[in-house]
Amino acid sequence: MGNSRAPSNRTRKALGAARLDELALSYVARFATSRAKLTRYLSRKIRESEWIDESDAMAACEAVADRMERLQFLDDRQYAVMRAGAMTRRGLGVRRVKAQLYVDGIAAADSGEAIESAEAAAMDAAVGFARRRRFGPFAAVAAGDPKLRERQIAAFLRAGHPMTLARRILAIAPGDDDALAALDDAAALD
Repeated sequence: MGNSRAPSNRTRKALGAARLDELALSYVARFATSRAKLTRYLSRKIRESEWIDESDAMAACEAVADRMERLQFLDDRQYAVMRAGAMTRRGLGVRRVKAQLYVDGIAAADSGEAIESAEAAAMDAAVGFARRRRFGPFAAVAAGDPKLRERQIAAFLRAGHPMTLARRILAIAPGDDDALAALDDAAALD
């Protein structure tokens, strides 16, 4: 069985530097983005269309990205801080934040502040993750099944949290507010 999609009968639209600039402006108006993500978007638009300008298409992408940066529509450092903050508030760990910033094309020089803030909020993110997933102290009943505990640890690891932190949180019995407060106090001392 081959490709189930019928070939598109749409003709490739003509694309020049002016239209590329319009696409970039529309994209940064709708989405918070990094320079690398904008460049990938513009490259995809060029591949999907017929380039009609005399200038090199990839050079035009870089020129548009430079212009958006000069106009301060793009700021990789600010994007990294925003993205890391949103991820830690969702309960994701530092490893996951680092991986996402790498995928988004953020350079190490621009991601330092964002990673530091994610490391500072690591305990809150892990506790928030446990609360949302109803693990450990937030479960209705204690997890007695070892396989369930392994799945919960795996969920913590996929979310980017270290195994030691996952085990510490999962060791707290449901409803044990004193142990949870002690965990928070220990995190404040670190």
